[in-house]
Formats: sequence, C-alpha cells, structure tokens
Amino acid sequence: MHRVPTIKPASPFSPEAASESLRKAMKGLGTDEATIISILTHHSNEQRREIEKQFKTMYGRDLKSDLKSELSGRFEDVILALLDPPRVYDARELKNAIKGAGTDEAALIEILCTRSNAEIKEIKELYKAHFKRDLEKDLISDTSGDFRRLLVSQVNGHRDESGHVDAALAKAEAQELVQAGIKKVGTDEETFNRILCLRNYAQLRATFDAYKQIAGKDIEDSIKSEMSGNLEKGFLAIVRVARNVPAFFAERLYDSMKGAGTTDNTLIRIIVSRSEVDLGLIKREFQRMYGKTLASFIKGDTTGDYKNTLLALCGE
Repeated sequence: MHRVPTIKPASPFSPEAASESLRKAMKGLGTDEATIISILTHHSNEQRREIEKQFKTMYGRDLKSDLKSELSGRFEDVILALLDPPRVYDARELKNAIKGAGTDEAALIEILCTRSNAEIKEIKELYKAHFKRDLEKDLISDTSGDFRRLLVSQVNGHRDESGHVDAALAKAEAQELVQAGIKKVGTDEETFNRILCLRNYAQLRATFDAYKQIAGKDIEDSIKSEMSGNLEKGFLAIVRVARNVPAFFAERLYDSMKGAGTTDNTLIRIIVSRSEVDLGLIKREFQRMYGKTLASFIKGDTTGDYKNTLLALCGE
C-alpha cells in the first residue's frame, strides 16, 4: 500500500527555533495557541521529539508539562498525543481501552487488527515497559469467549506478511469457511479465526473472492448473519482491513462523528496515528464513501483550537 501522509517532516528543520517559538507562545499572560498548533502540526513525530529534547536543554523545562498547564480539554488531548512516539501512543490507547469499567472493544479491534507484526511486537514491549503489565494477559482478563481468542491471535503478531497468493489454498479455505458458517447449524468460529488471523491480506482477498463464487454471497454478509457483538465487529474489521485499509479508517472516522455527539478518542487517535501514514488516502476514501469531505465533518463536529489542530493534521 503506498503511503500518502498529510504530515511530512519540516525542511529546513531547526529544533532550536521551534523550541524558542513554543516557549514564547506559553510565557507570560495568555497562550498563543495558533503558534503551538502551527509548530506541532508542521513537524513529523520524530522532529517533535527532537524539539522536546531541545526545549528541555534550552530551558530546563518539560515541554509536555508546560503544555499540560497551558492547555485543556480535547485540545490538550490531541496536542499531547502528537508528542508520543507512535507505538507508545498505541500502547497507551490500548491501556485506556482496557482500564476502568466498560472496555472500548472497538479501539482494541482497530489497533490490533491494523498494525504489522513488527509494530505489534513493539507495542507489547512498550506496554510492558510503561505499565509493568503484560498486554496479552490484560486482554485475556478483560474479554471473553471467541472475541478473546480473536484478540489473542492478533496480539501474537504472527500473520503471514509475504503477500504471496496461493489460488488453490484460497479455494480450499473458502470452502472451509462455507462449511463452518452457512452450511453448519451454529457456526464454527474457530475456522474463521484461524484463516482470518493467519493469512496475508492478498491471500485473504483471493479467499473472499472464491467464497463469493462458492456461497453466492459476500463474506461480510455471512459474518453479519452468523456472528454477533464484538466477534462480528472483529472479523468484519479484518475483512475490511484486508480489502482496503483507508476505507476501514474512513468508516471509523465517519462513525465517530455521525449523529449526536462525537467519539473524540477515536477521532483523535485515527487522525494522529494515520497522519504520517495514509491520511491522504483516508480523506479520499471518506469523500468517495460519504460524498462529503472529512474536513467538512470535522468542522461540523468540533470547535476552536481542537478543530484547528485536527484540520491542520489533515493538511487542510
């Protein structure tokens, strides 16, 4: 998948000048929010971390602490998110999805089903380093049944990533999925789990095509009629990610803003975590799927500095 980021590294790059501007923006009475937004959204994540180090060297102050004391609400949330290394941010978001009453299963699915094996390995290491806990154990104690097994499969990060397609295997496994689902009284979730969590995405696409030929219906429709709840959402996420990653995220963004109220955590997480990956493609898919720009949705759903930061991250 080619990358179309909306945030690119600043060039020329002067961490010293950026640190100076940030200090000036927060010194004295009142805060110059526009400068903070401009600097943090015109540098890559790696550069922001350089700025953070430089800021401490120059002023003996912690940039995150200074920002926390100057900013508030959702604006503070999105600005602080920009200073976390990507996988630290993932680990933190997984922790937030697990802790407290109610679990944010959609966030668990979104992160664990869209990261590469190497990224998942890094997330697990950072989760342990930051929270002194084991991510897999936390997932096991927080979820149950077939959904728990799906997450454990994902968090093991052993999906084939070769991109190689075996047509005979696709046909055989499509047949297995038909037997495990629509041909069976009750569903054999284990077969779905094994195939959906093991195969590379190109192979899965071939399997889904074969499935449609054999079953006469789309795999997504079968999953919807055979499964329910979080397991259904998890399997559908894998199918959609295998088919079109930017479309998967476009749908998540749409769901976070449609109707009354906004799921800000989801909105912030996707915009921040995809801004240096494929947010350009996600914007394109959003427009194609919903006939409106992502920016117009953000403008209608958010306000003030929070809105301005999100729009800047979208390259608007």
